[in-house]
Amino acid sequence: MRPRSRIRTAGAVVAALTLALVTGCENLGNDGTSSSDSDTGAPAAGHAVSPLRNPDGTKPGLAPVTDDADRATARKLIESLRTKGRGPKTGYDRDEFGYAWMDTADGVPLARNGCDTRNDVLRRDGEDVRFRSGSNCVVIALTLHDPYTGTTIEWRKQEASEVQIDHVVPLSYSWQLGSSRWPESKRRQLANDPLNLIPVQGRANSAKSDSGPATWLPPSKGVRCAYAVRFAQVADKYELAVTAPDREAMLRQCGG
Repeated sequence: MRPRSRIRTAGAVVAALTLALVTGCENLGNDGTSSSDSDTGAPAAGHAVSPLRNPDGTKPGLAPVTDDADRATARKLIESLRTKGRGPKTGYDRDEFGYAWMDTADGVPLARNGCDTRNDVLRRDGEDVRFRSGSNCVVIALTLHDPYTGTTIEWRKQEASEVQIDHVVPLSYSWQLGSSRWPESKRRQLANDPLNLIPVQGRANSAKSDSGPATWLPPSKGVRCAYAVRFAQVADKYELAVTAPDREAMLRQCGG
């Protein structure tokens, strides 16, 4: 039996089912335009990418999965997931996954780049990004095309809660499905892995809470298969089971 702490970084199932990621190392400069910056290692923002073409989560957004062949690939990935019932929430605490947005969760993209996880993913998905004076990390304004609601948000740091970072697989959900038995280092990875993080409208994120796909899906119907794929990618990478109703709901979104 494989140790629980092991993460399939290569992702045997994902690697077989997804296209290779085109790597790049462009970053946003202080004026919000693209510039090369090898120190931070975060990608420049751009158009949303299909999750099937973004298996490590370093590219922006969550583009709809509409092609019939891609939807068939999505269903194969979802069908590969193990199922089990939710366990109790006993003992769950956000601190069990490390302090929020830590830059020191080794083993995930963008770790130890000098910028915390929240700002990394804001920069990844935002357009017209602006930074605090003297910083190429702290985002103070951006334009976000929210995949969950299909709305465009002109965000300013003064109204921080208008954009929140969603854990696609909620941390509480993972706790009830097995992460309570993981070493803390693996939980820190789940909490800070860009594959599991999407900036979205704050109200939509609050409405989701710790729901699985059987009880909550993005209001924008066109992105629901893509959301199911991303949920499945995270579960597959971390060898995390999902509930049977959640797997069925994900399959339905992709035509299963």
